Amino acid sequence: MQAVRIHSHGGPEVLQVESIPRPEPMDGEVVVQIKAAALNHLDLWVRRGISGVPLPMILGSDGAGVISDVGENISQFSNGDAVCIQPLTYCGHCQFCRSGRENYCDNMGILGESQDGTQCEFIAVPEKNVRLKPENLSFQEAAAFPLTLQTAYTMLVRRAKIEPGETVLVWGAGSGVGTMAIQIAKAKGCQVIATGGSEQKRSHASTLGADLVLDHYGDNIVKSVKAFTDGRGADVVFEHVGKATWETSMRLLAKGGRIVTCGATTGPKVGIDIRHLFFKQQTILGSTMGDVAAFDDCLSLVTKGTIKPIVDKVFALRDIKHAHEYLEKSEQIGKVILLPE
Repeated sequence: MQAVRIHSHGGPEVLQVESIPRPEPMDGEVVVQIKAAALNHLDLWVRRGISGVPLPMILGSDGAGVISDVGENISQFSNGDAVCIQPLTYCGHCQFCRSGRENYCDNMGILGESQDGTQCEFIAVPEKNVRLKPENLSFQEAAAFPLTLQTAYTMLVRRAKIEPGETVLVWGAGSGVGTMAIQIAKAKGCQVIATGGSEQKRSHASTLGADLVLDHYGDNIVKSVKAFTDGRGADVVFEHVGKATWETSMRLLAKGGRIVTCGATTGPKVGIDIRHLFFKQQTILGSTMGDVAAFDDCLSLVTKGTIKPIVDKVFALRDIKHAHEYLEKSEQIGKVILLPE
């Protein structure tokens, strides 16, 4: 089969499309013939170099396809079932897994980083990592939501605990996680302020339901947010940018507000004036991906049509280098999809 692998870290030149043996299912596993896989910024970070990534590695966390083979002791799926893949793995026996809080798992992993991923023609995964594909979604759409929606849902619903009527600021409305965050916040009855770096991205944020859309390069974000909220500021800031936006996020956060963060694409080192933190009784929350229950909640939202996965551009597997270059330019609105040949 064909697969996207890296044998060393570096630029797009380290990406190789190689012929490797097709996987066989072990006990409790199914083999999925991938019909569509999605790129995430995680793929860029793994390619550039994350400590502990075993090499060679097949990249990719998100995928959807058809079950082509099943191992022993499979009870829920059969050959021919159309499925989407839950990309996170958990040890299953630590105190967090036993209590149903897998996102705190002592040995949480992810496809495409801790083990071979989805950017290939066939992948073997445990039965617990697949769900039936919603009939209302194409394979491309089914590959476009698992990691980003699960991440955004956990950030806003589980960690920040957004409430109807609250104001949520979403940085980077054109990103995969940003498009999901806007939809989740609106579904929960919040007012949403979104930012975008291009007119096209800002227009798309409006179509997703954002109540106010700002240019994060040209607008005075703090002044605009304060004006929109009658001087109060945002109740929740959805942070995944890091150094470039952190100071602004802190300045526009309301009294009793929460910043929830899952990433640092512009750098991890930020400053905090703790006087503002305790005087305004604010909270900073870290969040990493999600758990099985969160994924099932997300699956329900897309099945009902409450959340719509956004597909931006489609590349053939053989064009993986071009796909990485496109994603690195941050031109996308939603998800970049790969199609095996």
